[in-house]
Amino acid sequence: MKKLDMLYEGKAKKVYRTDNPDLYVVDYKDDATAFNGQKKGTIINKGIVNNNMSAFFFKILEDNGIPTHFEKLLSEREMLVKAVKILPIEVLIRNYAAGSLSKRLGIKEGTKLACTVVEFCYKNDELGDPFINEDHIRAMGLATEEEIRVVKEYSLKINNVLSEYLIKKGIILADFKLEFGKYKDKVVLADEISPDTCRFWDANTMEKLDKDRFRRDMGGVEEAYYEVLKRVTGE
Repeated sequence: MKKLDMLYEGKAKKVYRTDNPDLYVVDYKDDATAFNGQKKGTIINKGIVNNNMSAFFFKILEDNGIPTHFEKLLSEREMLVKAVKILPIEVLIRNYAAGSLSKRLGIKEGTKLACTVVEFCYKNDELGDPFINEDHIRAMGLATEEEIRVVKEYSLKINNVLSEYLIKKGIILADFKLEFGKYKDKVVLADEISPDTCRFWDANTMEKLDKDRFRRDMGGVEEAYYEVLKRVTGE
C-alpha cells in the first residue's frame, strides 16, 4: 500500500489517497481549534493520543457489531481507513448537560439528564454547523430515511458500549460527537473518538479530561489527554 497525494486537510486531520481506491490514510495533527475555528492553538502530541485512542475505540465497537472505517494503525499518527463518503451530518449524544446544551436550555452543567439526548448538526463550516432535526435532514436530502434510522441506532449503541467501558476506567462519558459515512452502500462509523470529540469527566472529581481544558484556558491540556489515553488503553 502506497500513500499518495493529500485529498483533504481539516482542522484536526489530513487525509491521503493510496494506490488502493478503497483505502485512505488519515494523519492526525496537533492543531487545536474551538468555537468553529475562532480559537486556534496547538496541543502537543494530540495527534498521537487521538490516533491511538480512536483506533482502540474502533476495535471495541467493531467487536460489538458496529461497523467502522478503521482498518489498522500505520504509525503513531497515522491510520489506514476505508474510503468512505461522509454524510453531511454530525450526531451529538448527550448524557449530561454541558456546553451548548447548558447555554441553550439553562440546565446547569454537570446535571445528569433523565434520558440520553440525540441531536443533529448540519456539517457546514460556513454556516457554523447549525443544529437541525430529522425533518431538516429529510427535506435537504442529507440522508435517507433508512440512513437516519441506522445512524441513530448505531449512535445509541455506541453510547451504551463506550459508557459502560469508560465508567469501569473511572471516566464519565458526558457527551460526544459522531460522524458516519457510506462505504459500498453500507453506513459505517467514521471520523474519530477522542478527547477532541468527547467530554470525558473523572467519575470521582468531575474534573474535565478533554478539549474543554483548551476551550476554557484551564491548563493541563496535554496531561489530561494522556491521562485519558492511559486509563482507556491501560498503557
